[in-house]
Amino acid sequence: MSALTRRAFTASAPLALAAFARPGVAQPSRTRPLVIAHRGASGERPEHTLAAYQRAIDQGADFIEPDLVMTRDGVLVARHENEISGTTDVADRPDFADRRTERLIDGVKAAGWFTEDFTLAELKTLRARERLPDLRPASAAFDGQQTIPTFQEVVDLADAESRRTGRTIGTYPEMKHPTYFEARGLPMGTSLAAALRDNGLDQRDAPVFVQCFEPKPLRAFRGISAAPTVMLVGAGRLSDSLLAEVAEFADGLGPELRMVLDVAAPGLPATGLIARAQAAGMKVHPWTVRSENSFLPAALRQGEDPAGHGDAASLLRAVFGAGADGVFTDFPELAVKVRQEMFGA
Repeated sequence: MSALTRRAFTASAPLALAAFARPGVAQPSRTRPLVIAHRGASGERPEHTLAAYQRAIDQGADFIEPDLVMTRDGVLVARHENEISGTTDVADRPDFADRRTERLIDGVKAAGWFTEDFTLAELKTLRARERLPDLRPASAAFDGQQTIPTFQEVVDLADAESRRTGRTIGTYPEMKHPTYFEARGLPMGTSLAAALRDNGLDQRDAPVFVQCFEPKPLRAFRGISAAPTVMLVGAGRLSDSLLAEVAEFADGLGPELRMVLDVAAPGLPATGLIARAQAAGMKVHPWTVRSENSFLPAALRQGEDPAGHGDAASLLRAVFGAGADGVFTDFPELAVKVRQEMFGA
C-alpha cells in the first residue's frame, strides 16, 4: 500500500438509507444526500457533547459524528483530539496539574492534557468548552454544562432518538490517531469493532460509517468488522488507480471540500472527484460546511467579521449539485433546509 501515504491522506449516487433499517422506523428516500452533523450541531453547542448531538438530531440530521479517542482504561470517548485543554476545563483543575505533558502524535509535538492519561471516571469530572469561543460566542455560553460522552452514550442517544422520532439516526465515528493509540497498548480498531458488535451495528447495512485518515488501520478494521468504512482525505490529487485501491477497503471517500469544488472559481464548479470516486464504487461525503465567514470561500463571505455568517447555503447547493452522497456540516439545520429545497421533504 505504498501509494497511500499519510501525507496524501490528511485531512455520489446517494446512499440508500433504506438499507439502514430499524424496526418501526421510517426511512428517507434513497435519492436524497445525507446530512452528517459534524461533531453534532457544533456551530451552536460545544462540539462532541450530548447537547450538540441532540440539537443536530432535532434539526433533522441523518448521522451524528463523534471523533473517537481513548482513555487510560480503554474506553472510547468523543473528543476532537486526545489533547483536551481546548475543549474542557482541565487546565483549571489543580488536581490534574501534574498530568500536563508533551507527546509526539503522528509526528507532531503537542503539549497539554491527554485522554490516555485519565480514566473514564476522571474525565467525567471535567466539563466541556467551546473550542472556538471567538468565532462562536453563543455556543461558548453553554460552557461547563456538559461532560465528555462515551461512544456508547452517543450510540444510545442515536438509538433512543430513532425510536422517538420514527426515523433512523446513524452514527459516524472517526478513529483518531489509531496507530498512536495502538502503540500505547490501546487498540482502537479492536475496541470499536467490539462496540459495534455489542450494539448490533457490525453489519454491512447498519446505520454507521467508520472513518479514518490513516489507510492501514482502516484496512485492518475492514478485516474485523462488516461495518461500512470511509477513507478521509485532505490534500493532493487522487488518480483513478489510487481511487480503485482505496475502494478495496473503503465503501466511501471523505474528501475536503476544496477537493470536490473549485472554491476559487465563480459558481464553485465541481472538480470531477465525486464522479470519479463514485465510478470506483464509493460514496462521497465531503467535509466540512461551516457558516462563519472565516471558513467560507471569499465570494460567499458577508461583511468583514470573521465570526459573521456568510452564504453557506450556496456552498451546500454546490456540494449537493455536484452529486455528493452526503455532506459534513457544523450547521445541520441549514443543510436540511437546502436539501429540502433541492430534493423535497
